[in-house]
Amino acid sequence: MVAAATGVPYVVAHARAARYPVAATELTRATRELADVPVRDRAPSDGYTREQFGRAWEDVDHNGCDTRDDILARDLTSVTYTSGSGDCTVASGVLHDPYTGRTIDFRRGPDSAAVQIDHVVALADAWQTGAQDWPAATRLAFANDPANLLAVDGPANQDKSADDASTWLPPNPGFRCVYVVRQLRVKAAYGLWVTRAEHDAMARTLRTCATVR
Repeated sequence: MVAAATGVPYVVAHARAARYPVAATELTRATRELADVPVRDRAPSDGYTREQFGRAWEDVDHNGCDTRDDILARDLTSVTYTSGSGDCTVASGVLHDPYTGRTIDFRRGPDSAAVQIDHVVALADAWQTGAQDWPAATRLAFANDPANLLAVDGPANQDKSADDASTWLPPNPGFRCVYVVRQLRVKAAYGLWVTRAEHDAMARTLRTCATVR
């Protein structure tokens, strides 16, 4: 599969694995991307709001379903849909959460926030590393790009907030390599930069990667 806006592959890792090996070619590519991505200080956060990236969960691919439901349907197992929604509105499912390693039963309703959709490269981070100079259409595409989205444990997503890799990595150590590889793929695809601290944290994480052919 390919990401909607970036046109690059994305990998949905299975969260029940003890570790998440990365293909050797993917690690080589991530190492090259890290060497090529610009290293700069963060731009000021002035002017940032969530609305700078459009209304949340637009149906940018025009499949009749909003982006949140698209990602829930992709990342959950045993998915059911709300009657009459045309297999769009996810009513329930099971998340094998990559960030914590937990298994979470999702039910739409008062406890829906137990599963949230994370921007792997946070929108506020993107804003301070190049996105504030983008046209609105590019920011909308970025906010809804499947390559930059994961269904994850809600509290872990809240804990991450807008942090980059220098200040937050998934609590599940086995997923950290996949997470950084994915961040690099997104930053490289969209021409974002990294800070020196972020660059060094990414480099340390890539050195821990287990690879498969």
